[in-house]
Amino acid sequence: MSYVEDPGPGHGSAPPRAAFTSDAPALPLSGTWRFRLFSAVAAAPAGVERDDFDDSAWDELPVPSMWQLHGYGTPAYTNVRYPFPVDPPHVPSDNPTGDHRRRFDLPASWPAGPAVLRFDGIDSCARIWLNGVELGVTKGSRLPAEFEVGPLLRPRDNVLAVRVHQWSAGSYLEDQDMWWLSGIFRDVTLLARPAGGIGDYWLRADYDHTTGLGTVRVETEADALLAIPELGVSAHPAGLPLELPVEPWSAESPRLYDGSLSTAAERVPVRIGFRTVAIDDGLLKVNGRRLLLRGVNRHEHHPRTGRAVPRDVALADVLLMKRHNVNAVRTSHYPPDPAFLELCDEYGLWVIDECDLETHGFGPLEWERNPSADPAWEDAYLDRMRRTVERDKNRPSVILWSLGNESHTGPNLERMAEWTHHRDPTRPVHYEGDHDCSYVDVHSRMYATHAEVESIGLREDVDPRRRDLPFLLCEYGHAMGNGPGGLLEYRELFERYPNCQGGFVWEWLDHGLLAGDHFAYGGDFGEAIHDGNFVIDGLVFPDRTPSPGLVEFAKVIEPVRIEAAPGGIRVSNHYDFVSTAHLTFTWVLESEGIPVEEGILDVPTVQSGQNALVPLPRLPATGGESWLTVSASLTSASAWAPAGHVVGWGQLPVSRAVDVVWPVGRGPVFRTGGRLRLGVGEFDPVTGRLIALGGHPVRGPRLDVWRATTDNDRAESASEWWEAGLHRLQHRVIAVDADGDDLVVRTRVAPPAQASGLLTDYTWTALGDRLRLRVEITPDGLAGTLPRLGLTMAVPGAFGSAEWFGGGPGEAYPDSRQAARIGRFSRGVDDLQTPYVFPQENGNRVDVRWLRLTDAEGTGIRVDGDPAFDFTARRWTSAALEAARHTTDLHAGDLVHLTLDVAQHGLGSASCGPGVLPRYRLQVRKTEFTLGFGVAN
Repeated sequence: MSYVEDPGPGHGSAPPRAAFTSDAPALPLSGTWRFRLFSAVAAAPAGVERDDFDDSAWDELPVPSMWQLHGYGTPAYTNVRYPFPVDPPHVPSDNPTGDHRRRFDLPASWPAGPAVLRFDGIDSCARIWLNGVELGVTKGSRLPAEFEVGPLLRPRDNVLAVRVHQWSAGSYLEDQDMWWLSGIFRDVTLLARPAGGIGDYWLRADYDHTTGLGTVRVETEADALLAIPELGVSAHPAGLPLELPVEPWSAESPRLYDGSLSTAAERVPVRIGFRTVAIDDGLLKVNGRRLLLRGVNRHEHHPRTGRAVPRDVALADVLLMKRHNVNAVRTSHYPPDPAFLELCDEYGLWVIDECDLETHGFGPLEWERNPSADPAWEDAYLDRMRRTVERDKNRPSVILWSLGNESHTGPNLERMAEWTHHRDPTRPVHYEGDHDCSYVDVHSRMYATHAEVESIGLREDVDPRRRDLPFLLCEYGHAMGNGPGGLLEYRELFERYPNCQGGFVWEWLDHGLLAGDHFAYGGDFGEAIHDGNFVIDGLVFPDRTPSPGLVEFAKVIEPVRIEAAPGGIRVSNHYDFVSTAHLTFTWVLESEGIPVEEGILDVPTVQSGQNALVPLPRLPATGGESWLTVSASLTSASAWAPAGHVVGWGQLPVSRAVDVVWPVGRGPVFRTGGRLRLGVGEFDPVTGRLIALGGHPVRGPRLDVWRATTDNDRAESASEWWEAGLHRLQHRVIAVDADGDDLVVRTRVAPPAQASGLLTDYTWTALGDRLRLRVEITPDGLAGTLPRLGLTMAVPGAFGSAEWFGGGPGEAYPDSRQAARIGRFSRGVDDLQTPYVFPQENGNRVDVRWLRLTDAEGTGIRVDGDPAFDFTARRWTSAALEAARHTTDLHAGDLVHLTLDVAQHGLGSASCGPGVLPRYRLQVRKTEFTLGFGVAN
């Protein structure tokens, strides 16, 4: 156990160097390996490294992989707590140990001489042998390790043995809010290292925005020549700086120059992006411009393969980010697979590259024995930072180094920052845990409230060091379940205060693991200690389907904003660098959601940070409520999206909705067959509830204030709602007055065991072929907030098609509704649901003027707002939705359950962050609203 529990970084590996490819021979060793899992280090057999060791009875395992996802042990999820006793550097004796063996032959053309064996990622500690000789021990799971193996290689039947331990001293440094999974999860490669080749290099490519000149220089021990054909550079000595006119690299215009670095023995292809990062006047700038980081935190995860993420999946992430206006990534909380950063270079994303470090589990223990302050761990801390910086130093997309995450503070972190500043003075250093900002270059916070961000923007901080630094929210907008709310207000602060330079939503992806027909989260594998669905907190679902939260975020951070302005349309360019020259602006006029006319809007090129006032196009007269929608889309295909992809849009009202005109002629109430009949409606004479509409059986509307709680609700308001009994309201009928032209039902709605409630009167009137319902709600001792306020009813399950005129096409809530536009939309009831991994309130559509629910023949019911309402429609009740823990717990019934709301409580992000802003909190107060009901045909 000595090497497993040694707090040091391991031994035997070569000094860290940049990740790159070359024309030197390389042999991928990924594929099928022999594998056997043992319960403990002591249970693993001796001699596994020998040629004659018999592994014929062992299983086969793909590499890269995580062994728990192939049936060997089970995954476990914790956010903060270590799943083993906290006794650093010791780990349990019951330490699952996976032995991996691979035999391989060298290609016939493989050269004699030096070679290195490269492992890009092994979790958490590995002891490695080649042909019976121990190469060494590596820790630092998300970091590469290379071993010199040239003298050990033989032409045929090489035997590579890797013993991987699930737990090691390194596990104390890898408590990073993710699944605990083990194995060789990134590539394994044998690399020939020719004599006279390029062992390492650092290509520095700066840009002077005042002159337009780029300066490139290469640091390498090799006698190498640099070629950049596009710039007319053919054989420039690597060690000499070269200055020449260039186009700069940015996330918006990721200009890369292809070139090569070569010696007589080796040629390395390079992709050069010229850019300069600086902190100037208290602002983070690239190429002289202030940045606004519209970012996300990204863990590496795949629902089938865990942290073994293929390149095509990483590319899918990058493309989704670009298509949703994301411009930055924080690599939480470790360096990603090198391929991801290459994609960020190519497609354009700013990157905070984070070291493989988090000791969060010491937080609940008051940080006692935290490795950050223990000299015994200094080498491990420095080793992890060195390997991060050296591996990724040539990536233009990387603009800040991050020391790690949630490891408190201490001398070891200070030493990491000191080393990084010395090694790479061209990039600032980030670490949120340095609250005094004594050894970092940017002020960083997690989940600061809007008020706190504003105070920072006003430079009200009492600490002069923090006050003068650029400010980033390294985590905000916790995207757990339905949410986050309040993103618009954060954006407004970022734009109002120059030193508030954006942030990174937590996080990109739900870390669900595929378990049959649903996605699993913490506790689903029988973990004794777990943090439940806290791992389900992303803007995209585990299968990388965008959530409504991502659609909302894309709208909030859109780089081109289109708004109504006196005299026309204001087009504002919120890109940091580029103009709008690459965009085409189109418009469409819709009346009652039906397109009437469309065209091209003539918008002059708008430079970054500027705006233009454009006159309205000539529009025909329309008879109903009409809206002009203007979209900015790509004129030509880009690397990340096709031509026509919309990057921003805005809506302008052209003709407002007129007041609802009800048909003339009131119909009286009739008593017939033990029922009350009013117009197209039939009512229960005892309860006054609507039981049929136009001959269709319904369970008529009555007051309801409950919604299936969201993750954010459960962290803030749900306990108050549960305690008030809002989930189990009872209805007492005070009177049913059916003696005039109106049917008036007076009720008191209240929870059991409580003295408070809501007095609710329903007044039904028959007007032509419609019923008008006026609802008057008066608090009777009830105070505080409500989840929602409106009506619940049920209609036949055959009415499974919804069409509406109002906000859409997706769900929206009071503090998350920027992505909803006014139009006419159609969806199946099943398609109205958002399949959150942990089921909760979802699917609300806002500002609805009218709704039709119909069957396959087009027959059904219609609901009209006076002027508008919100609705959800689903095949299960809110109670069933509340009780569900996975999507497979929800079973369609024989009814469609419809909610018709006058108001909803906001979402916020209290699952880990601020709650609902005051303006979006649904307070109990006297309310009145009107709806119309009729038959759809």
